[in-house]
This record gives sequence, structure tokens and C-alpha cells, in this order.
Amino acid sequence: MTVTFDELIAEAEAAPIEGWDFTWLEGRATEDRPSWRYSERVTERAARASRMLDLQSGGGEMLARLPQRPPLTVAAEDYPPNVAVAARRLVPRGAQVVAAQEASKGLPFPSEVFDLVTSRHPVETCWAEIARVLCRGGRYLSQQVGPHSVRELSEFMLGPLPSGSKRDPELARRAAQAAGLAVEDLRHERLRTVFYDVGAVVYFLRLVVWIVPGFTVERFSARLRTLHEQIERDGSFVAYATRFLIEASKLS
Repeated sequence: MTVTFDELIAEAEAAPIEGWDFTWLEGRATEDRPSWRYSERVTERAARASRMLDLQSGGGEMLARLPQRPPLTVAAEDYPPNVAVAARRLVPRGAQVVAAQEASKGLPFPSEVFDLVTSRHPVETCWAEIARVLCRGGRYLSQQVGPHSVRELSEFMLGPLPSGSKRDPELARRAAQAAGLAVEDLRHERLRTVFYDVGAVVYFLRLVVWIVPGFTVERFSARLRTLHEQIERDGSFVAYATRFLIEASKLS
């Protein structure tokens, strides 16, 4: 049975947005995964750490999946609904959850306390604060959104966009070095992302709010209907996500 445009939109608008969870998109959208296997790297580093901080932790999904957590494990998140989700998920597992983000007024932690700091897809990275809370010999490991991620979808909705991007991996390298960190690994990949119905697009834009700033179904209804017609004709809408991995250490 064919699902109508209005039905797809209504379903996507009604779907709950909680934490940093994309499971609702299973079977409706796909995204290639980076070759460096970020979760496995975090698992390896966490098994050797004694004090770990995960920044912009969302609903604590990544920390909850770790088979072994350091004796002190802290999730920092500043979006109140996510803080509550992370607390329900992590506190019973012995982790701590703090309502904070490094880019606001500084992290509420002493200097040189963590030997591992991680962050998956941070909105912004405050390198000075990361360097401050890392102990000597500590490591920062992060998978970040790269330049012009899913640009094809952004431009479909918004029209042509400027060519520059503050999410350039080389800018991250220079910022990390300026904060006193030694960058040991930096990689960048472009990943095929496919949406199979307009409802998947709506859900994705509700969750990943920087792809189309100010997105609402009402505001972009005409573009969404055009996109629905295109997907009905072509079978899917293809875009390309960009990701980069950065790993750095504090030498002194």
C-alpha cells in the first residue's frame, strides 16, 4: 500500500526525539560508516583509562555501550532533555552525568584530571578547555562532522550555500596545536547517505538541527513535497556526509 506524503510527514513529526538515537531511521535511511571504527577506538582507549570524560554526550548512548568503563566515567551534556536521558541510562551503570558543555562557561572540572576525553559529533570544540582538563599524557579522541556534510540536502532545502566551512579538519589541527596538544592522527572521509522516504528526511532534520537551521515542516512544506515527488520518482535521495577523526595528546 502506498503511503501518502501527509502520512509520512505526520509519522516523522510524531516520532520521539530522545538523546542521539537514529534507530527510528532503520530501513528508511542508510549512511556508510567511516573506516576508522570510532566506537572500537573508544572502547580500546577506555579499557586503559582511569578517568574518562565524554563531552556533548547526548543521551549517553556511546558510554552505555562500552564493555568496560574507567573507574571515573563522566558524561557532560548541556541540552536538558538529553541530560535526563543520559542520567537514566548511565547513573545505574556507575557513571556520572553533568549538565555542562566546554564551550559555554568552561567545564566544571579541575585542571589535569582526565586521562581520556572523547566526543562524537560535537557541535563546537573548545580546545583550550579540553587541554586544561586533560592530565599530562592524556588523550583526546573525537569523531567530528566534516566540511559541507550532507550539503546536497541542505542546498535542496535552502538553495546554494557559501563554499567555506569552519569544520575543516586542518582548522581543527591548528586549533588543537595552539591549545598545546600534539595531533597524532587526523583522517577525513566522505560517506554516501541515502534517504528512502521524505519522512526519514524530516526526522533527520529534526534531530540534526544544523543541517537546515530553523527547520520546521510548515516552513519548508513546499520543498518537502518536491523532495517527496523526487524520491517517489527516483527511489531515493542521495547525499554525502563528511566525517573526520582527530586524536591528540597532552605532552606537558
